[in-house]
Amino acid sequence: MFTLTHFSASLKRTGLSSRLLPSLARTVSTTREVRVGKSSDVQVYSSKIDKFRTERPKPTYVRSTSTPAVQKEEIVEKEVKEYKPTPTSSSSPTTATATTTATSINGAQTSYFPTADTFDRSLEEFDDENSRNWSTSFHGLSTQPFTNEVAKMLMQPIDTKDIEVKPDGLLYLPEIKYRRILNTAFGPGGWGLAPRSEHSISPKNVSREYALICHGRFVSQARGEQDFFDISGLPTASEGCKSNALMRCCKDLGIASELWDPVFIRKYKRENCVEVWAEHVATKKKKKLWKKKGESIDYPYKESTA
Repeated sequence: MFTLTHFSASLKRTGLSSRLLPSLARTVSTTREVRVGKSSDVQVYSSKIDKFRTERPKPTYVRSTSTPAVQKEEIVEKEVKEYKPTPTSSSSPTTATATTTATSINGAQTSYFPTADTFDRSLEEFDDENSRNWSTSFHGLSTQPFTNEVAKMLMQPIDTKDIEVKPDGLLYLPEIKYRRILNTAFGPGGWGLAPRSEHSISPKNVSREYALICHGRFVSQARGEQDFFDISGLPTASEGCKSNALMRCCKDLGIASELWDPVFIRKYKRENCVEVWAEHVATKKKKKLWKKKGESIDYPYKESTA
């Protein structure tokens, strides 16, 4: 008769680990006890097994509908190529806002970047037979000079207190000062900026050409530009682009012409500015920055020793 002792000896001869012997021994012992037990116990045990087999729920299989990652990339690339902006009615003005639609592909972001078609109204919409189209017209250019009174207001020396200096040493006059000079010379409503092109948008910069119109005459044209760091700041950058074009157009009227004169620039910086060492608050890196005498360095820098 094959006993539990014989079974253990056979396992040892096969080379099985000694750690498995206790668990195997318990299994064999349990089976032996069931077989040698009472017939009623065997019937109860068998009925429990049959009940479990009939009552357990059957597994349900759901067919996977997920799209492979490679196929997702192909679908999104196709959507980007076929993307078309929603057409807007020419009778209502287009709101100058930028929207993006981002799709995540394996952690990467694919976004729709706005173009001039979605950011600007076409200049052709402003073409009216009963009015002058300043996007193309040069009407009144150099026909006659402005009056002596206006010329004196435009070319008067600027107040040195109004001049500002950038950290890199560049001198400039705040754009609101240019607007005040134009309002003084031509009166509010007597001058304006007319767009000459649509916005040129790149991932980090926006630019556009504008023409300065004074008393119904074309005066000057310049392209303004402005950097931006996030797509949500594009509308604000377009306003900065307009102000930059205004300052450049005012050169032809002689406004703040000193700021374009190298002799004046060197003299002003020598008398009113100083270059100091500054330390970045976060990175602790040091560099030389310009500031006006008596003023402090703006955040995130603070003045320090070399």
